[in-house]
Amino acid sequence: MTKKRVAMRNIREVLRLKLDLGYSDQQVSRSLRVTRSTVQKYVQRARDAGLTWPLPSDLDDLQLEAALFGPRDRTAPGMPEKPDWAKIDRELRRKGVTRRLLWEEHRRQHPDSVQYSTFAEHYRQWKAQAGLSMRQVHRAGEKLFVDYAGLTLALTDPRTGVVHPGQVFVATLGASDYTYAEVTRTQNSEDWLSSHLRALAFFGGVPEIGMPP
Repeated sequence: MTKKRVAMRNIREVLRLKLDLGYSDQQVSRSLRVTRSTVQKYVQRARDAGLTWPLPSDLDDLQLEAALFGPRDRTAPGMPEKPDWAKIDRELRRKGVTRRLLWEEHRRQHPDSVQYSTFAEHYRQWKAQAGLSMRQVHRAGEKLFVDYAGLTLALTDPRTGVVHPGQVFVATLGASDYTYAEVTRTQNSEDWLSSHLRALAFFGGVPEIGMPP
């Protein structure tokens, strides 16, 4: 049975953590929940392709995929590829993953696929048929959902040049999905509380309930 390839956004993150931040195979494996052999495979493919970090700014996912694995055969006729909705549903449970992000990945791999609005509607229909739907109604100003995203961003100390993994704080209003995000050095209590204060200042008000993870 052929193993499914890791999403291109995760392959980019493997290369960033290894080639830019110098993480060990074990650290990358633990951070992205992939095997160490998978990490080693993608890093070796990148080196064989002559790629270094940062990747060229104009290198999109299709070009990166072609560089690492060879171009896809797009000559075969047929209907647009139907998304694996069960896999989509699992991916949506991961921090930092949205339906639009997954649609963009699917669209890059299958250019003849449906538009985002149709993609989102088909997903809702699948979820309802699968008996997995749980409708949540949020009143305006009631809830603010706060958490750290699973992925980190590189922060460079301008004085020393040392690169640190930055922690991505995200706050989202339940009713509108209006979102505030920022990057801090740590997830300690001082950064956690300071991020809350800046988020509330950004929203211009205080919700009734804060919803941490």
